[in-house]
Amino acid sequence: MSQPQALRAIALMGPTASGKTALALDWAERFGGEIVSVDSALVYRGLDIGAAKPDAAERARVRHHMLDLRDPWQTYSAAEYARDARAAVEDLLGRGRLPILAGGTGMYFMAVLDGLSPMPEADADTRAAIAAEAATVGWPALHAQLAHLDPEAAARIKPGDAQRIQRALEVHRLTGLPISEWQKRPSLSPPFPAQVLSLAIAPPEREALHARIATRFDAMLAAGFLDEVRALRALPELQAHPAPLELPAIRAVGYRQAWEFLDGQGSAEDFRVRGIAATRQLAKRQFTWLRGRSSAHWFDPATQREALDAHVAAFLDARQPSA
Repeated sequence: MSQPQALRAIALMGPTASGKTALALDWAERFGGEIVSVDSALVYRGLDIGAAKPDAAERARVRHHMLDLRDPWQTYSAAEYARDARAAVEDLLGRGRLPILAGGTGMYFMAVLDGLSPMPEADADTRAAIAAEAATVGWPALHAQLAHLDPEAAARIKPGDAQRIQRALEVHRLTGLPISEWQKRPSLSPPFPAQVLSLAIAPPEREALHARIATRFDAMLAAGFLDEVRALRALPELQAHPAPLELPAIRAVGYRQAWEFLDGQGSAEDFRVRGIAATRQLAKRQFTWLRGRSSAHWFDPATQREALDAHVAAFLDARQPSA
């Protein structure tokens, strides 16, 4: 039997609206843990309602990490996330707390748990040159350029995914090698500092998740999501930005659709339909990534909660508290 004092962590993965937040809060309170967010939208200040960021009451219940690290006009790479999240995890382990890594951003999970392949750091001049080129010819044209230079990467990246196109071209221009070649090189990161239980949380029927997505999107609208986006649009830094829809924060699911609606594109109902559809597409991508995560144990929290709790308790070598 493993020793009770062994360092352990939980990786709570799942598509959007699958119920990860409630589980993470419960386990953190029961097992002496703190939550490390693994969500690329939650790192941005001002993205609260539309990103389902933990509210003040939830943060008062359990300490959260990796929230509100950047302003919405800034960028934040997976490498930066891996560095900062590893530091948070090591701090938690050093204080005898259980790290519960919870979220739905697969690249962030890979970065912090597995490490990233060695690649050149971002170069401001190269990125500026690529952005200027995109402003002239458009990102689809740069995607076509990438397809010529690195067909493997271009097959994975959509023609409108400005951030990933820019990074792939940047790496090629800096090194002369395709980013797909760099990604195949082994990580130089040290091993993750704890034994990890990886859990994939999702309902077995996709229709159930789709219903949850629609319900949550409507709740966000009722909570003032559009007012939140109006406040973002009023920020001087975003008003001055030449292409705010190309920023990672504004490209987040729901925010892009809200921004376009406030720009006058479509009706309120069109916006709602597009926002829900984009969220469903995000969930589909998350499912695809999760299926490739062979170490993950799958559970439906709605029907398997008792078994899920028992699985976590056994991993932690702890008894569940009596009801």
